[in-house]
Amino acid sequence: MIVYFLYIVIFLCCVHVVFNYNGKARALKRIPGFRDRFIVGNALELLLSPVDLMQLPRKSAKKFGKIFRFWSFPIGAVVIYDPEDIEKVLQSMKHNEKALIYRILQPWLKDGLLLSNGLKWQQRRKILTPSFHFNILKQFLVTLEENSARLVKDLEGKVEQEIDIVPLISEFTLNSICETSMGTKLSDETSSAALSYKNAIYELGKKFVDRFTKVHYNIDFIFALSSIGRQQKRYLEIVHDFTKRVIKDRKEYIETFGIDIDEMNVSDEDIFFKSKRKTAMLDLLISAQNKGLIDDNGVQEEVDTFMFEGHDTTAAALAFCLMSIANDKGIQERLFSELDGIFGDSSQPATMDDLSRMQYLECCIKESLRLYPPVHLMGRTLGETVTLSDYVVEKGTYILILIYDMHRREDLFKDALKYNPDRFLPENSIGRHPFSFIPFSAGPRNCIGDHLLFSSGFKYFPFKIATKNHYTQ
Repeated sequence: MIVYFLYIVIFLCCVHVVFNYNGKARALKRIPGFRDRFIVGNALELLLSPVDLMQLPRKSAKKFGKIFRFWSFPIGAVVIYDPEDIEKVLQSMKHNEKALIYRILQPWLKDGLLLSNGLKWQQRRKILTPSFHFNILKQFLVTLEENSARLVKDLEGKVEQEIDIVPLISEFTLNSICETSMGTKLSDETSSAALSYKNAIYELGKKFVDRFTKVHYNIDFIFALSSIGRQQKRYLEIVHDFTKRVIKDRKEYIETFGIDIDEMNVSDEDIFFKSKRKTAMLDLLISAQNKGLIDDNGVQEEVDTFMFEGHDTTAAALAFCLMSIANDKGIQERLFSELDGIFGDSSQPATMDDLSRMQYLECCIKESLRLYPPVHLMGRTLGETVTLSDYVVEKGTYILILIYDMHRREDLFKDALKYNPDRFLPENSIGRHPFSFIPFSAGPRNCIGDHLLFSSGFKYFPFKIATKNHYTQ
């Protein structure tokens, strides 16, 4: 009996050595990090509630400094939140491949623009870029105005009530992305399906956290057999059925009325204004499919990607922005003063020129995105060996970038935890590291629509709310 026990002990010790003292592990362990546990390495550090898991990077950054590592065989990662290190990773095309954590999203978004790599990513980006041309928003200003006005009217009926504004904003952003990028207006018939879609996304988020925090769920067949895996499958069916319906409706519209896109790039003549009808992102995808540049699955992948990214993260950003402004009456007064200077007593809708003059509102939005970036963490895979914070990090290592923590560094932003829009005034932004504020990522793989947000639609809803003086309600 003792002999068998010794065999087991020796076997486990061998496993521990193989798992935690191989070449990759030794290279990572030069970097500060969690205390290694027998066999499992740092895996137990992730067995936390969602709230505690959100706090883990904060505590780790405070304990280890601007770089630290995680290891649990066979997964290793280096975590960074220094702008110098982040610039080295994000500015190079060599590190464009996403890290392993994005694999959790694969059953949902497949090989859409967020997850694809290499030539496929380049081809998809080329197809989609024209639909985010600056002038495109001019076509959709009326749509954004109508949706914003409708939401403000709903809020007016709830002035004396305590309400959860998040579902209302989520509905607003979902309507907006459907009517602009997808060219499909949600009807009474589709509203119940849209509600199911939003609820399914909320539930999927919880399943993703479960899979991320429980190491054994990283094995696909174990996850597929689990109750969480079966639930995720059901929610994915709801999400995919909704986006399939959006695609089907738009294709039927195009079959009836045609499509006027004859080329895939924006020229000086601007093909989008050759048509009297609004050109949606989905129209470009359908046109590309007609040219053999993308298939049915590809269209579905991109619609799933942009329906999610275009409504969920935007809704979160808007909710945090309104919360931040609501907590400071002085900031509200400055916003009202700016809008009064632009519009006076006029009740006319805002034009693109009007939106560009809302400079203080833009500062308010940026400051909210600094404190509450809707995507607080990003991941990349190193395409070559890089030196980060004086540590050599080998090719193939996963890099996790803590946007949330960098945005709250006291050495980068004085009184970093205070909501202070003035820090984004032009005179106060001089000398700031270009990679110290990256709510939409940075470099060649940044958010495809980031340049539109501050100059157009993202301002529209806060502007409409501000003109109604609802912040203090």
